Parts: sequence; C-alpha cells; structure tokens
Amino acid sequence: MPRVLLVLSAADSLELADGSAHPTGFWAEEVAVAHQVLTSAGVDIDIATPGGVRPTVDPISLDERGGVDPEEGKKHGAYLDSIRTSLDTPLALDDVDGLSYDGIFLPGGHAPMADLASDATLGRLLDGAEAGGSVVGALCHGVAALLSANGTDGAFTFAGRRLTAFSDEEERQGGLGDATPYFIEAKLRERGATVTPGAPWSNTVVVDGRLVTGQNPQSSRETAERFVELLPR
Repeated sequence: MPRVLLVLSAADSLELADGSAHPTGFWAEEVAVAHQVLTSAGVDIDIATPGGVRPTVDPISLDERGGVDPEEGKKHGAYLDSIRTSLDTPLALDDVDGLSYDGIFLPGGHAPMADLASDATLGRLLDGAEAGGSVVGALCHGVAALLSANGTDGAFTFAGRRLTAFSDEEERQGGLGDATPYFIEAKLRERGATVTPGAPWSNTVVVDGRLVTGQNPQSSRETAERFVELLPR
C-alpha cells in the first residue's frame, strides 16, 4: 500500500501587504477531495503540519463567501468531520521520516503562503522527495509550499520544472488582489520555474515527471487523481 504525507499549513492568518492580518486556513474542498481520492485508491495517509499544530479550515471555503455552493460546502465539511481525529492530531513535520513515504501532497488555501513557503523542514522533505523519485503534488496556493525547497547549492529545487498554480489573474479577480503579500505565479517564475496557468478558474493540471500541480479548487479532483496514477502499486 502506498504511503502519502498530506502536509497542511499550521497558519490561521496571513500578513497582508499593508501589514494587517487576514484570517485564513486550508481550503476545505482541496483537503476533502484529495483525502477522499487517495483513500479510495487504497493509499495510507498521514497528515502533518509545522509543529504538529492542529490545522484550521478557512471558514469562507465552506460557504458563499468563498464562492462555494452551500450544498458543496456542507458535503466537504461533513467529510472533514469524518476525518476529524486525523486533522486534530497531525504529525509534526520535524518528526517525519521522508523516506517512509511514496509521495507528498500539498493542498491550498492562502495559509501555505504564511508558513509552508518558507518552512526549512518541509523544504528538506521536498528536496529529498525530488531526489529520491517520490511523487510531489501541490494544488492552488499549496504550490507556494514548493518555494521552501532548495538544494545544497541554494538553488530552487523545482527551477526549470513545468507547473501551474493559483494564477496572478485569479488572485486579482477572486483572491486578495493587491493586498496579497506576493503573487505565487510571479514568485515561482522569479525562482526559475516554468509556470503555465490555464484560463482563470479552469480545471488545469500540469504533470512534469513526478511533479503534479493543480491551479485552483476546480482542479482538486484531477490533481489528486493524476497524483495517484504516479504512486507505486
């Protein structure tokens, strides 16, 4: 049975460009759908966060405030409740043995921008996964977490790789706009990645070797399914 580390942010707020704090957390659909797809495929999942802190769901990801259909929000909320024990007792990233996993999956919500994007422990795990041939999956703002990974020479581990992420245009249309502390698409390009976003709010997934990235919540299911396809059997 393949083993996957589902890494969630421990942040419940994000410092905006003007220095104010914006409440945030993980995006309900992205975690619920990924967990469901992986579990249905027979994958053994461990959830981890920085410091083993219980992750926070972004409340707007469950209702109309986040552009979410109320019935869909209820469905995702119910699924999260069904895995509440795992969410409430995550592993601490510092205690994780990366060699024990066949893949690492990184869902979004704005929270990863606050901590995972600069988490040195996650960076080492991702660098080891990339070097060891494990599968790496990242979705929406979770792609920002890839920024934590640098090789021994200090170069961005995923420089030159093809990927997508929550696009700058999507951030302007339905995200934080100019209040965002940084634009993920632009930051990844700056670090040397080849970012190829699709149309705003389209189901867009990019697979480059054993790296799978999805653009937004609309890409949740396909990102998880393509990730599963690359896991060992």
